[in-house]
Amino acid sequence: MKLLARTLLPLLRPLNGSPLRWLGHGAARSQALSTTLWTQIKQMPQRPKPPPDSDIEESYLKGSGPGGQKINKTNSAVQLKHIPTGIVIKSQATRSRSQNRNIARKLLAEKLDDLENGDQSRNAIVAEAKRRKAASAAKKSKRKYRKLEEAGRHNGQPGDNVTVAVAPETGTSQVQVPTNIEKTNPTDGKSSDL
Repeated sequence: MKLLARTLLPLLRPLNGSPLRWLGHGAARSQALSTTLWTQIKQMPQRPKPPPDSDIEESYLKGSGPGGQKINKTNSAVQLKHIPTGIVIKSQATRSRSQNRNIARKLLAEKLDDLENGDQSRNAIVAEAKRRKAASAAKKSKRKYRKLEEAGRHNGQPGDNVTVAVAPETGTSQVQVPTNIEKTNPTDGKSSDL
């Protein structure tokens, strides 16, 4: 079956060129009507490659901030300067110099990608996807609460007749309660009109 999937995969690529993934056997497959279940993979742009070492000026600095005395005494923070553009990156994410070197190179590659590609850079595409996802969630939430509010209005929940007015000069609020609501006295249990 896997051999068949591997041979058919190149033939089943959609027109936009993004690959398909075979989900195989399982609950998702048993619910499908077809014999195989294929999904389209949303591909992100590749991570940018760091520039060559000949374009980078690397220096090690003493760290600062949280991490104790060890951070302040050792040269574990890494500062990279990209010579052609003059961009300077400093990384002190960990206590390890080698890990900080790798992190600084990744950050420099991302900065250069942002500078070269602008809106088409990986960071911009990821930020746009997150923004769209957050907007969709906010829209869904608004729709849900609007629906609940409309359902509450039709059910006649308590407090529907109460209005709040805010005076613009003083910023104080006044609650207006309709006069046809009965008020029950908790001591004697008798009701009276307001």
